[in-house]
Amino acid sequence: MFAVYAESFSTESPLDGLVVGERPDPDVPDGWTTVTVKASALNHHDLWSLKGVGLKQDQLPMILGCDAAGIDEDGNEVVVHAVISQPGWTGDETLDPGRSLLSERYQGTFADRVAVPRANLVPKPASLSFEEAACLPTAWLTAYRMLFVQGGCKPGDTVLVQGAGGGVATALISLARAAGLRVLATSRDEAKRTKALELGAHEVFETGQRLPTTVDAVMETVGQATWLHSIRSLRPGGTLVTSGTTSGPKLEDAGLTRIFFLQLKVVGSTMGTRQELASLITMLDATGVRPVLDRTLPMDQAPEALAAMASGDVFGKIVLTR
Repeated sequence: MFAVYAESFSTESPLDGLVVGERPDPDVPDGWTTVTVKASALNHHDLWSLKGVGLKQDQLPMILGCDAAGIDEDGNEVVVHAVISQPGWTGDETLDPGRSLLSERYQGTFADRVAVPRANLVPKPASLSFEEAACLPTAWLTAYRMLFVQGGCKPGDTVLVQGAGGGVATALISLARAAGLRVLATSRDEAKRTKALELGAHEVFETGQRLPTTVDAVMETVGQATWLHSIRSLRPGGTLVTSGTTSGPKLEDAGLTRIFFLQLKVVGSTMGTRQELASLITMLDATGVRPVLDRTLPMDQAPEALAAMASGDVFGKIVLTR
């Protein structure tokens, strides 16, 4: 079958290890099924995989891609939940110490077909296109959990979204606005700040700019470049939710004095559960909120798509279609 996969690793030039070609049809263990992929969205996870982060040499070749929407073996339109928990695990899948993602321990979604546990399939409503639905399992699910599960945000709260432009950040702005939050957003790029306003942010600021007010919660996916600004932007007792470090994880000043003196909460967040994915899909179906698509390309143009993501010249999600 057609597939886009990692054949080798390179920290300096990750796309050198990318291959567009053919791979064997997926193995289907007991309790699993296959989905014919109609659309799959890119994530930074795919670039990290090409750098060898989260993968070992003996796992190659590995088909990339965490996200997919497609058609199951019974002809149903479905969205694939990308978190694979251990057999027998019950409860929150993100807390399973042995969990994995598609394209880590198991072959990914940049292919004609992908094998997944039957329990990982969520019905896709007719109101969502395959391209829109493919954006949900990683970036949008991450945003949903950050805001409403780990952040505990509620209507009337003020939330700051750092680094407007990426897939998670655009999802955060859209979901927060739809849920009745006051949304502030930052970006180094003036064009992205303008787009953030169009998307639903109430106010936008340059990265690091002092805000006119403190906020109830900060959604932090950038890391090193924005961390201290995030801490300084919180009201006493406020919450910082972190799910990524795109600018790097090492901090010269973590703001610890401010954290304990103002009794701030710092909460980690990773992906989300199958039930949260189902709730997110229901929210989008009911509200009409839709993912922002930066561009849609045929899957055989994956190298071009990954190069665009690596350059940072993206607002929203890049989607590959079959």
